[in-house]
Amino acid sequence: MKTVAIIPARFASSRFPGKPLADIRGKTMIQRTYEQALKVPGLDYVVVATDDERIEQNVKSFNGEVIMTSSTHLSGTDRCLEAAEKLETKLGLSETDIILNIQGDEPYIHPESIGLIVECFKRRTEAQIVTLFKPITSETDLFGKGIAKVVMNKRDEIIYFSRAPVPCFRDLEQSDWLTSNIHRKQIGMYGYRLGVLKKIGRLEQTELENAEQLEQLRWIENGYVITGQETPHESFSIDTPEDLKKIDLFVEKE
Repeated sequence: MKTVAIIPARFASSRFPGKPLADIRGKTMIQRTYEQALKVPGLDYVVVATDDERIEQNVKSFNGEVIMTSSTHLSGTDRCLEAAEKLETKLGLSETDIILNIQGDEPYIHPESIGLIVECFKRRTEAQIVTLFKPITSETDLFGKGIAKVVMNKRDEIIYFSRAPVPCFRDLEQSDWLTSNIHRKQIGMYGYRLGVLKKIGRLEQTELENAEQLEQLRWIENGYVITGQETPHESFSIDTPEDLKKIDLFVEKE
């Protein structure tokens, strides 16, 4: 089983234009993300997928692998699909090989978290798609619409994602919900079998997806199984320039 890590990166972010090239303690955000992926043992290939020549040149400047993709993609999954199909022949990939979609705006993503997805595929050979989750421990995360919550069945398969604090406790005050230890949040990284990625990348948008603005609901609505893998590690994504100022609160100084 081959494993390829793809880091989608676009320049034209509405909330933070040029985000992949933002300076973080002397390195660009995309370089830090790339270097974190390189620390994962057993990956066969790590590559940045972008539509912007400035990002391409930056990746080449630190001797990283980069592939150019279309500027019309609406999601990181779409960009990963194009990159994976371009790499399929070059790397000799099969339909059951693993494509990792690593968010380019998480420059301090823990390598162990990435590795947990790979291990999940090895342990569960039937897995189609794998993502990470972590128990929610703060009301800010529980009630924040920017956090995707996950609901799982007894087989560790995710049956729903929501921006709302699901499940809802009918008979408890909201201030007591955290004590239930049942709420979980998604850590935004995916692994897909290549054959599955090809199929989900061509699905039409769905009503639930549009309502929640979560593309993974499209896959569930179409019958694909998403396996949840718990990670002990927190993630810290950078969505706005203001988030750069919070890095010292989450990451130790080097």
